[in-house]
Amino acid sequence: MAWEFETDPDFAEQLAWIDAFVRDEVEPLDLLLQSPFDVDHPLNRQFVRPLQQQVKDRGLWACHLGPELGGPGYGQVKLALMNEILGRSVFAPTVFGCQAPDSGNAEILAVYGTAEQKARYLEPLLANEIVSCFSMTEPQGGADPTTFSARAVLKADQWVLNGEKWFATNARYASFFLVMAVTDPDAPPHRRLSVFIIPKGTPGLEIVRNVGYGDRDPAHAYLRFTDVGIPLDHMLGGQGDGFVVAQVRLGGGRIHHAMRTIGKARQAFDMLCDRALARVTRNEPLANKQLVQEKIADSWIELEQFRLLVLRTAWKIDREKDYNKVRGDISAVKAAMPKVLHDIAARAVYVHGCLGLSNETPLAAMVLDSFQVGLADGPTDIHKVTLAKQLLRGRKHSQGLFPDYHIPARRAAALAKYGLSGDESGLKAPVA
Repeated sequence: MAWEFETDPDFAEQLAWIDAFVRDEVEPLDLLLQSPFDVDHPLNRQFVRPLQQQVKDRGLWACHLGPELGGPGYGQVKLALMNEILGRSVFAPTVFGCQAPDSGNAEILAVYGTAEQKARYLEPLLANEIVSCFSMTEPQGGADPTTFSARAVLKADQWVLNGEKWFATNARYASFFLVMAVTDPDAPPHRRLSVFIIPKGTPGLEIVRNVGYGDRDPAHAYLRFTDVGIPLDHMLGGQGDGFVVAQVRLGGGRIHHAMRTIGKARQAFDMLCDRALARVTRNEPLANKQLVQEKIADSWIELEQFRLLVLRTAWKIDREKDYNKVRGDISAVKAAMPKVLHDIAARAVYVHGCLGLSNETPLAAMVLDSFQVGLADGPTDIHKVTLAKQLLRGRKHSQGLFPDYHIPARRAAALAKYGLSGDESGLKAPVA
């Protein structure tokens, strides 16, 4: 039985290069540029494009994609080891061609897009010449697809869409939108929806306002669709396939978010340790205080437990080749992710004092990010429910008045197995 925790030497060398490259060349961009999704900004073109070329020359561009789409087709374990480095930087995923939500949207187009759609939308998206938006959630129902009200009606030679969408990431920069809308309101809940491609500038598509959180770029839009005409050939998959189409991007997207969160949480942990050693109070460093030591120990344990859970889930995805077979594991990762990031970042904020609360360290933003990762791609509560259902499905349970593990019944069976009485075995009769 093979069981090891080692990385093959060739890939370990690649990881060492990625680590140094992100630290020395990419992380400084986070301090200078506004958004990695503003691909037409002159400074982005000046500084990001040359770094992307270095990544391509190294054979590390879009590693989640197969060779037919211009990537090396890495498995999830390799992607996990890469992404925990890329997670340290806002710009790193874009520099390496694996930024969300474009990576997931590309997967949808690769699976469901026609040759014409791939040429018009997928190819420039993979080259990072454009960016995209996945528009699913709605103001009244959040991410629950059974409550969606945005409606597309078939009229003559086109679909006509009316409705609103909420928190549509990167809408302000997107060249096209993948929009989920109700096409058959009388169908079963998971057959009511379809996904459409809607190009930027389509009449009736309106950004009501751009919304941010904290001091982040306000790149999450409130959208309104008013009599938006959609050509018949701009539906992805068939009518009613919206839920299935969305799952193509969500399974991989959730585990990749977790991979990058490891990197962010490790940053917070390193800051926690640094400040504990550097800050002196009452003539000794905070690192000497037992309550601070407890914060450090708890943070390390939680981070390493989470990392192992992510790597194990990645390994299972590589083995099964089917996200549905690892659905419970992915939900477990998704449910654990926000708490790990929140608790480690919050401890680091506390040890830093007011400096940790300020915008002069990234720690307060990390605490806020922990709520964002707890809501994106389905709220934590839903994933806990999914995990519980997966764990209970097909599980046998006790049928008698008392459970099978009831000690008196098990003791009686053990006595019978060996032909003993309670007295012979030295067991005292239970007190009445």
